[in-house]
Amino acid sequence: MSKNNMKKFNPKIDVKLTAEEQAIEDAIERGEYTSVPNLEEEKERVAEIARNTFAKNKAITVRLSQRNLIRLKAAAAQEGIPYQTFVSSLIQKHT
Repeated sequence: MSKNNMKKFNPKIDVKLTAEEQAIEDAIERGEYTSVPNLEEEKERVAEIARNTFAKNKAITVRLSQRNLIRLKAAAAQEGIPYQTFVSSLIQKHT
């Protein structure tokens, strides 16, 4: 299809947002989200998490109490990362 025949993409028309996505878009438009003050540091922190996520050499098994597992998962959710990645980052940080 040539460029002349291509329909111009308009995200307001062509994309159907979920209720959650729409709420986020509305909040952005109201100015409720701002950039973090230490953007470059935050980018590096997230990049380090990503690097650690992909650097998997060995699997281990650890027995935890149900209470500790729930607390780990909650802490990981608060960080916005999977709990196994969170556990790996804790080990990386403290070894």
